[in-house]
Amino acid sequence: MTSEEDLRRLANGVLWPGFLGRSAPAWLLDELRAGLAGVVYFAQNVGDELEQLSSDLRAANPAILIGIDEEGGSVTRLETTNGSTVLGAAQLGYLDDLDATRATGAEIARRLRAVGVNAQLGPDVDVNTDPRNPVIGVRAFGDDVELVSRHGVAQVEGIQASGAVAACVKHFPGHGDTHLDSHHDLPTLRLTEDQLAEHRAPFIAAIAAGVDMIMTAHIVIEQFGPLPATLNAEILGGLRTDGFDGVIVTDALDMAAIRETYGLGAGAVMALQAGADLLCIGNPTNPGDAMAPDQDERDFFAVQSAVIAALRDGTLSRETVQAAADRVARLGRRLASAAPGGDATVFEAQDLADRAVTVRAGEDLSPAPSAVVLDARKRASFAVDSAASYVSSVLAAGGTVLRVDPDRATDAERTAAVAAALAAGAARIIVLVDRVAVDPSQRDVVSAVASTGADAVVVNTGIPVGDDAVHWPIPLVQVRASSRLAALAARRILVRD
Repeated sequence: MTSEEDLRRLANGVLWPGFLGRSAPAWLLDELRAGLAGVVYFAQNVGDELEQLSSDLRAANPAILIGIDEEGGSVTRLETTNGSTVLGAAQLGYLDDLDATRATGAEIARRLRAVGVNAQLGPDVDVNTDPRNPVIGVRAFGDDVELVSRHGVAQVEGIQASGAVAACVKHFPGHGDTHLDSHHDLPTLRLTEDQLAEHRAPFIAAIAAGVDMIMTAHIVIEQFGPLPATLNAEILGGLRTDGFDGVIVTDALDMAAIRETYGLGAGAVMALQAGADLLCIGNPTNPGDAMAPDQDERDFFAVQSAVIAALRDGTLSRETVQAAADRVARLGRRLASAAPGGDATVFEAQDLADRAVTVRAGEDLSPAPSAVVLDARKRASFAVDSAASYVSSVLAAGGTVLRVDPDRATDAERTAAVAAALAAGAARIIVLVDRVAVDPSQRDVVSAVASTGADAVVVNTGIPVGDDAVHWPIPLVQVRASSRLAALAARRILVRD
């Protein structure tokens, strides 16, 4: 007969929680000593003592997997305060320089090793075929399957070159053709066989390149039934058929696509039944104002209890969970035993970011002596801090920054924001946008500024607008990321230092 402690250790071997704070809570250390696979760091965990935190966690479980979302560009955890100084996927895809992409992956891995992290939750190898996509966008290398495949492989190679950091490509079988955010909804797609093959192709290329981990998508593919990929045995089984023998990790189970449909605990059990190996429980700060002081413990123990109960009553096969835990443990032991590896090749990231900037229709711009920034980007999402203040402050170069919410602002409020930008007295107005290609409300802000006749420029951090897509009344600068590098690149063109 299996003891309760045995069941706890077995369940812990497939769990990957987030937690609150910049030091290791007692409950987390207890679970690590009881076989917990590892943790995922989020922005609230990152501080000056991150290396010490990693060391404390590793002392409790030497084979720990410590993961982080450090994609570069618009997605960073290590540089949340000041903005990423690593190029993002869309910038790299535009440059189409595989050496640059490989070197960027190596630099990300070097930074992770320096703070004790050994699992990079990237690269994103979604093929972003829907420009309305609210959650992928510039996190993807592009909308061309061959381009995404070759750059995904190059970044995996860079990340895993030292042998001390695992790469995790995401979001299988492809989140690029959605117009809903699975953090808030459960997207449903109807794809032809050819379309599905195209979205799967970058994952198959990454498997051939030896990627260690693959993350699932919380999306429904109609021909595979009503279950989202994370909970769908036919979809996840396809990874094994494709030759993947590494760790299948779920996207965060606390996202609404799972939590609000199947429930956190039930979703965890279903994911294991479907063939997932490691359950990413999620970021305990995601509930926002509704977050409980012990949200991390609540979420973790809800999942752990559900998995233990399913093991106890036979809903979950112990052999299935043991096989998953063994895959996770093998990866953890291998990474723990790897030599540290040499430093990444020195690479001039700012020069690359400068080269990834385009001015639509080749308009000639010269720097103005001062600027006011009118930030009309969307509100921040869970995955991408698209309203990060550092982008607007870097662009303003010490000038005024104003904010208008394009979704919620009334005509009067929009008019008042434009008037305030004019009243700031700067030589140039910079309108900062991130979805202007598909969002009429952002274009309304642009039109309102243009109608004043002021010296004004649009800076687009999102999916670029094609030269023939829309008539633009003022110049459009496209930087392909919400990051410090991208903002500095735009500032060099627009504002005199």
